[in-house]
Order: sequence, then structure tokens, then C-alpha cells
Amino acid sequence: MRASYTFNVTPSLPPRLERLRELAYNLRWSWDHETIALFRRLDRQLWEDVGHNPVVLLGKIEQGKLEEAARDEAFLAHLDRVCCSLDQYMMEGGWYARAHDDADGLKVAYFSAEFGLTECLPVYSGGLGILAGDHLKSASDLGVPLVAVGILYQEGYFRQYLNADGWQQEQYEDNDFFNMPVAPERRENGETVKIEVQYPGRKVRARVWRVQVGRVPLYLLDTNVPENSPDDRAISGRLYGGDLEMRIKQEVLLGVGGVHALAELGIEANVFHMNEGHSAFLALERIRRVMEQRGASFAEARELTSAGNVFTTHTPVPAGNDRFPPELFMKYLAHYVKALGLSEKELLGLGREKPESNGEPFCMTVLALKLASHRNGVSALHGKVSRRMWQGVWPNLPEDEMPIDSITNGVHFRSWISHDLADLYDRYLGPKWMEDPTDRWIWDSAENIPREELWRTHERRRERLVAFARRHLKKQIVRRGGSSVEIREAEEVLDPEALTIGFARRFATYKRADLILRNPERLVNILCNKERPVQLIFAGKAHPRDNYGKEVLRKIVHMIRDGNLRRRIVFMEDYDMAVARYLVQGVDVWLNTPRRLLEASGTSGMKASANGAINVSILDGWWWEAYSPEAGWKIGNDEDYDDRDHQDEVESNALYNLLEQEIVPMFYNRNSNGLPVEWISLMKSATRLLCPAYNTNRMVHDYAEKFYLPSFHTWAELKGEEMTRAKLLAQWKKLLHSMWREIEVEDVQVENGGELQVGEQIKVSARVALAEIRPEDVAVEVYYGRLDSRGEIADGKVARMEWREQDGNGGHMFSGFVPCAASGRNGFAVRVLPNHCDFGRCYEPGLITWK
Repeated sequence: MRASYTFNVTPSLPPRLERLRELAYNLRWSWDHETIALFRRLDRQLWEDVGHNPVVLLGKIEQGKLEEAARDEAFLAHLDRVCCSLDQYMMEGGWYARAHDDADGLKVAYFSAEFGLTECLPVYSGGLGILAGDHLKSASDLGVPLVAVGILYQEGYFRQYLNADGWQQEQYEDNDFFNMPVAPERRENGETVKIEVQYPGRKVRARVWRVQVGRVPLYLLDTNVPENSPDDRAISGRLYGGDLEMRIKQEVLLGVGGVHALAELGIEANVFHMNEGHSAFLALERIRRVMEQRGASFAEARELTSAGNVFTTHTPVPAGNDRFPPELFMKYLAHYVKALGLSEKELLGLGREKPESNGEPFCMTVLALKLASHRNGVSALHGKVSRRMWQGVWPNLPEDEMPIDSITNGVHFRSWISHDLADLYDRYLGPKWMEDPTDRWIWDSAENIPREELWRTHERRRERLVAFARRHLKKQIVRRGGSSVEIREAEEVLDPEALTIGFARRFATYKRADLILRNPERLVNILCNKERPVQLIFAGKAHPRDNYGKEVLRKIVHMIRDGNLRRRIVFMEDYDMAVARYLVQGVDVWLNTPRRLLEASGTSGMKASANGAINVSILDGWWWEAYSPEAGWKIGNDEDYDDRDHQDEVESNALYNLLEQEIVPMFYNRNSNGLPVEWISLMKSATRLLCPAYNTNRMVHDYAEKFYLPSFHTWAELKGEEMTRAKLLAQWKKLLHSMWREIEVEDVQVENGGELQVGEQIKVSARVALAEIRPEDVAVEVYYGRLDSRGEIADGKVARMEWREQDGNGGHMFSGFVPCAASGRNGFAVRVLPNHCDFGRCYEPGLITWK
């Protein structure tokens, strides 16, 4: 029976405790230990029972306990202290206000399909969402003027449980938005803010919700409203749920609906950050709005909006780069043909590497790459992989010059470092480690932490992890109807003093969760050594349609049931942020074994290292740039094998060798006080080397300095004076595209070629036919470097050639010098690219001529 009337019931708080409501609805509590301690103080057991959700806590707690707290002077003093801290935090400007008081006007809109902020707001699936959540937290801490946009999923991502055979099952649970730290956004008259988004033959309504993340507002869209049909209400149903058509529906809601929502709220963002390609339709909607509001052409609006678009790609795995068949794309986006004044083929071409290819699917990543002014991978190695992967977008441009940069991911320390380790850092590093975790001088003080204190703190956290794992395992067994014997055995799994290795992440094929299981006999010998025991804790979810990932998970469960390993290996179901915190704070070793070049970054290892765990990883993602013998261990080197089975064999043996010969001996080599001195030294050096670089304060600082502010300044220049400069830029590019085919490097002369010595230089002259294009509108360059075995220029460098004169036949003479920096076989080629007087060299697809 459906309700005829609806109403909301809110907690009844004594007046003196009223500000608890405000604290509950600002997610700063999720990274502020003092606020968490305040809520836990009200009812410690209830805090755990409600999944660390302060909104539910305040709704379920006995009224008598609230009245008692309102009379408790100690609790009230704690409350006042926390409220004062929040007030001060909200009023301060942060780093951005101090460093960029002259950059008034920047407003960043950060779009992501998922946000992992806290376990009681389950609208995330894994690393992408948690990275987005940490991005917002650091943007808040730094005071970067940013708002965020996402989707409020009715069922979120699935809850995981295993059947009796160890096969993953998925369970979806309704999110009760009215018992979560999220509130409907309202107009001044109290009316709920809703938007409309165009879908085939209809408009879909979406309600706007708000999550306050410190200083940053996050707006989430929800189509589960009475005005919509059942099918449309399901658009915001499940994260990554449904088929390809549901995916495009959600991405229209996120990208197009997100732009609508900001406009409806009166938020005039000027830099739009697309966190992965899911939100790339926002670029089309921004162009449409500028054309409609300013009477601009498509080309003019594209120049203006692209200047303010930033795109971060997160994965080289094909499944992570959405592609839609042309007919499906046109079903949902056909109205943009008329709105943008394009042909159907031109619109589809925006999402194709080869625009002329009629059969090529429409790729969201390609759309974002083409319509952004700044693009990046999420580690130095991922930047290189991305440049290679997307060469087709800029044909004929050398791989190392692809306009895809890299900003390495980080983690939000306050959210992930345990309370007791944070106290230790406070004592020996000073409180500034939280305020400015990028300061290397602060982390050098980690060497001053007494060995005994650091190790005892770490041991307490391992004991806490083991206790949590036992409780978690018991719940798993009870849930699937296990026997009383199994339940008793769960109380004895793991050893709180044994070397503990953690492996927790998505169970995707390339993550190779089973690499350490490849030689069971050798693994048993390592784990079950009575003098030097080792234990493994696994956690993670396989995608509902990834049967291979589920099979790997089942393989682990069956291995656990081996009598020798029952106490040495644990799999913890339903991996979420709460499980992740226990793991990264309590393990000794963090294991990462992806297939090389497929791990874009890997932030879980950063969380572990910030908590004193030592990374053991394949040289991929962040570890490729972070690895040092003083920070942890590498599995293998940079080798890549064509035979994947052989690669797995080589790298699993390398892992076993590390465990047997280095890791286990170092952990159990104790001094007379029972301390593993060498291990503790490695913990300290890893902290000193890794913490200043791999945090989201550094990451967001990089985005602000390298992308947000330059994008904003360019956007402001193009927008000024009725978009005069945007119009001129569009006209300039139109001229170049119409005449570029007439450009030709007709002749190249070398003045002093042949045998040369290091330190000399070659003078190069070129005659270039430019037709009607002015010399100042092109950059004529020498691209030079060492030649590889195929005669290709490797690690090419660029030398600019200067215009000298126009000869009598209309040709333009350019000359320059090529330095001979290294011995060996070298070579060069001459090329012509567009060059704008204000914006410099342009990497415009198709506009490059070589000789």
C-alpha cells in the first residue's frame, strides 16, 4: 500500500545539543577524529551498529541519553570545542586564499560518477570514487573554490556475500536518503530544487540533493521522483548497473543534468573538471548553452568552453572507457545536431579517433580529450601509457608530445591515518603535518619517533585488525548458516603477532589477486612456518558480470578451507571504506600485483604507507615513480612478456623469493628488546620519502596550479569583450583547416652534416610553402634525437626554426640549429604546426606537416 501522505521525522535534540545536527550533516566529521569521538561518546555501541552514521545515531539514540549528555559538563565542553573548531575551519580561507588572492572569480565544478566520502554514504564502488571523495576533502582543506556534481543512487553499489561454495553473490539495498548525511536542496520558499533533462521523446525530472563536505558542496541528482516513469526513476538506481543503454542514460543525467543543476542553483562555474569520461556530455551541453545565450557559432562556443574544461583519465583498461554504438548515441543525443548546428557525422566525429569512420563507436574518453584544454593521467607512467593509447586523436604527432599530462594521485591523510598514529605524528612531527602534508622538512622528523613507541603503536593496530577480522568472519559464517564449529574456529583465525600481508581492491582480472597463490606448496611453507608465521588478509569485490574475477575469489576461499591455511588466510566480505581503514592501518605489508601498464595509479598502497605499512608491488602505477629500496620492495623490474603465463610464473617466483629471503627475515629479526630494528627503520624512511608526495593536498595543489588557474585565465580572456578573442581564435582555426593541405616543406638543406662531434651543432634551412597563411601563424621546427634500430627518432626534442625571408617564388625560408648532445646515430625531421600569437603552439588534430 503506497502512502497517501509523506512526512519526515527528525531527531528531538535538547537545545544545548542542537548543533550536533549541523555537525552530522557536514562531512568534515568523517576526517576529524575529535568529532567522531564526540558522536561515539554518545553511545559507543550504537555508533558501531549504525555503521558510523551520525544522522541515524541521533535518530535512534535513547532520549534519556541525549538529556543526560545535555547535563554532562565534560560532554558539553567537548561539543563546544568541536563546534569552535568547525566554525574556525569554515571561516578560514585556506591555502588558496593566501596564495591566490589575485585570482578572484575561479569556480571549479568537479564531476564524477561516484564519490567515496564515508561508508554511510554508499555511492561509490572503489578507487575512482574514493579518489574523488579525497579530492573534495583536500579541496575543502585548501580552500579551493570548488563545487562537485554526481548522482545519488537509490541502491548504490552492491553488497557482497559469498555462498557456501565461495561464489560471490550480489545484494542491493535501498539507500534511505532521509537517514543519511544528505539533504534535499531547497529554494528560498522551501520548494525542493528539481531539474529537467531531455531524453528521447520526453523530459526526465531529477531532484537535487546536497552533501556538505567541509567547505565544498556536493550536489547529487536523483531521478526517483513521482513525476517520472518507473523506467526513468531507475536511471539513478544502481551505480554501474544495467546494460549499455542504462549507462548512457546515467551519463546524460550526470553530464547534461549536472550542468542544468548548477545553472538552476545560480552557480556560475567556469572550470569544469571531468573525473573520468562518464561526465563528458557536459562539454556538449556547455557549448549549446553558450551558443544559445550569446548567439555564438559552434566553433566560437567550442573555443570558449574547451578553454575551461579539464579531463582526467583513470584507466587504460578498455572497459573503463565507455563506447556507444552510433545508433544508441544518436537515440539519446540527436537533438544536439540541431542545437549545435552540426551534421550527424560531425557530432559523432567528436567522439571518434577517426571522425570519417562511419562504423567507429562514440567514445566518451575521445570526446573529453577533444573538448578539454588540459588532460592528464593519474601517475607518471599512466601519463605515458595514455599518450600511447590515444595517439589516434592527434595523428602524426610523436607519442611523447601528445597533449596528455600527468598528475599523480594521492590520498587524504586525515581520513586514512589512524587516531593513535596521528597522535604520534602530533607529538614528534608537530600538528603542521595535517595542515601542510606536502612539507618534506616535517616528514624528515619521522626519524625522531622512538622505535619503541612506533612499534607498539603499530602492534596495537595489528591487534585491532585481527580482532576486527575475527568479528567480520563470524558474521560472514552466521549469515550463510555456518556451523557452530566454524564460528568457534573464526575466533582463532590469524595471529595478532604474525607478519600480516593485506591485499584489498577490485577483483578485476588484471589485478591478479591469485598471483601469490600460484605455487600453493611454496606458499604453505611461507605461511605455516612455526618460527616465523605469515598471514594473508584478502578483501575486494568482483564486478557482477566478471566471472573470471569471481572464480579467482572462489579459488581463494577454497584454499582457505585447506586445513593448513584455515588460520593463515582470511577473506573479508563486502569490502568498503570501514574495512579498508582497518586493513591499511593494521597490516605490515601491502601487496599489489597488477599486470604491468594496466594499473593507472593504485591509491590503496598510499594509504597503507601513510600508516607505516611497507609496499611490495609490481612496478606499475604510482609505485613505478615512488619505488626506492628505502621505501619498500619491487616485484620484478620493468619487464613485459608476450606470454602472460610466463610473466605470471616469473613474477610469482620473484614475490616468493622476496618473502623468503628479505621480507620475512627482516620482520622477525629482533633485538634484545624484541624490536625489529631494520623493519622499523624501513617504516620511518618510507614515511619520510612517500608521505610528502602522495597526498591529495599535493594533488589538488597541482590541479589548481597547473590546470584550474591557467584554464580560468584563458577562459576569462576568451570570454571578455563579447567573446571577441574566442571568435578570432575560431576564425583563425577555420582558416588553418581550410588551407592546411597547401602547406608543404619543399626543401631542407643541411649546412654541415656528416660526421660531427658532441657539442657541435648542425645548421638546418627549410623552404616552406604557406599559401595564404602568415609565417607567424605557424611553428616550423626541427624534431631531432637518437635513432632506434628501426630508424625512428627516440626521445625526440624540438628546436624552433626562425623565419628569415620570403623568396621571389613565394616560398618562406626558415633556419635553425640542431645540437649534437650525444654520440651515436642521430637524425631529425622538419615539421610545421599551427602557432597562435597569444596561445602558442597548437596541437590541432590533423594540422601537422612533416618532411
